[in-house]
This record gives sequence, structure tokens and C-alpha cells, in this order.
Amino acid sequence: MTTFYSPEELKELGIKEFGENVLISRNAILYSPATLTIGHDVRIDDFCILSGTIVLHNFIHIAQFCGLYGGDSGVEMMDFTSLSSKCSIYAVSDDYSGESMTNPMIPMKYKPGSIDSKVTIGKYVAVGASSVVLPGVTLAEGSSFTAMSLCARDSAEWTVNAGVPARRVKDRSRKLLELEQEFLKERG
Repeated sequence: MTTFYSPEELKELGIKEFGENVLISRNAILYSPATLTIGHDVRIDDFCILSGTIVLHNFIHIAQFCGLYGGDSGVEMMDFTSLSSKCSIYAVSDDYSGESMTNPMIPMKYKPGSIDSKVTIGKYVAVGASSVVLPGVTLAEGSSFTAMSLCARDSAEWTVNAGVPARRVKDRSRKLLELEQEFLKERG
């Protein structure tokens, strides 16, 4: 038995749609595979949890112990993105102000302040280990985030960000765009 599901086994899981070269660990948990869309060349490692509406485009890596919580609004990861280990991406959250009850065992009518707002992770985004992305945030194309960043607001394109909350530290090199062209040309 291999570490990753075969294409036939992925079909049996009930994933809405998936492309070629999709590697999902047998130790990952897919709570709602019917709302999961996966492109080509995607790898999801051990002990990841994917729940709710999630769209993963092409050339994506989600490292061990990541959680993607899409709710109804969803999480969308564009091409050439990566999440290092232990990242948490939340498109949904309870309201902790005291104006709403909390936890999944409480009916929604008692949670009027709950948040369900799409998270978009732009092309070429890299998110460092143990980082958190909150509901409604867009990580702009080419932005990167150091380990343990709290992404509580949208980022600017082609920046390196760090901290709690994450803030722009410097511009990010675009050399990877040249490397992408070489890579794609070599692949044919």
C-alpha cells in the first residue's frame, strides 16, 4: 500500500473534481469531498484536514498538519502556492465577542455573529509554518509570509510579510517568474 490514494481511490472518496498527479495522503481527512475541487499536480500531506468548499488550482503543496476550513464561502488557492506545516486557513469563524454562542454543536440561529467569508490565496503565495489566515483575507499574488504570521488583512502583491499581525517587511523577488517559464517549457 502506498502513502497516497490512487486515482481510482480518489474517485471513490467522492471528490467533486480532480486533475492529474494528485497526491492525497491516506492520513488526511476530507470532511466534505463533494465540495472539493482539485487541479493538476497537487499534494496534500499527512494529518491535514480539509472541510467545506475548497478549490485548489495547479502545482500546490499543503504540508503536514494543515487545516483548511472553507465553510460555504470557501478557500481558493491559485497556481504555484504552498502552505508549510501546521498552517490554518479559516473562511469561517464563530463570534467570540459574547454576542453569539460558539462551537459547532450550537444551531446557527444562536450564532448571529458567525463569519463565513472567502479566503483567496493568490498565485505564487508561500505561507510559512504555523501561520494563520483569517476569514475574508486575500493573500495577493506573489506575497509570502514567514513562519507564525497572523494574516488578518489583505496583503500587497510581491511582498514579504511577517508578524502578528503580518506586516510588509520588504519586496519579494520576481525571479521565480523566470523559473516558472523554464519549468513549464521543460515540461512541454
